[in-house]
Amino acid sequence: QVQLMESGGGLVQAGGSLRLSCAASGSIFSINAMGWYRQAPGKQRELVAHITSGLSTNYADSVKGRFTISRDNAKNTVYLQMNSLKPEDTAVYFCNAPIRPSRWSGVYDYWGQGTQVTVSS
Repeated sequence: QVQLMESGGGLVQAGGSLRLSCAASGSIFSINAMGWYRQAPGKQRELVAHITSGLSTNYADSVKGRFTISRDNAKNTVYLQMNSLKPEDTAVYFCNAPIRPSRWSGVYDYWGQGTQVTVSS
């Protein structure tokens, strides 16, 4: 059973910083790209940042220059460092990863349960 567990969300004032973590656990043979998404109330879920197994990254335009995604392949963990936070960054942040649980299985898409980030003005 593969699980993604996020941590690090919370309440912060505008201009502040938070660091999110997402650890994958369970039966894992390989993990391809890992990503962070967010969903604000009344809005669709959107991609925030994405990092490949080779550490190539891409970001939503709205977070470029403020957020940094990184990963520790040995720990099956992805991080999102969020600086200069704005009220419009308020959302539930979700971790996502396509994971192959075993050598003989297919690749399945896994999601974390989400962590709330609230930025006050």
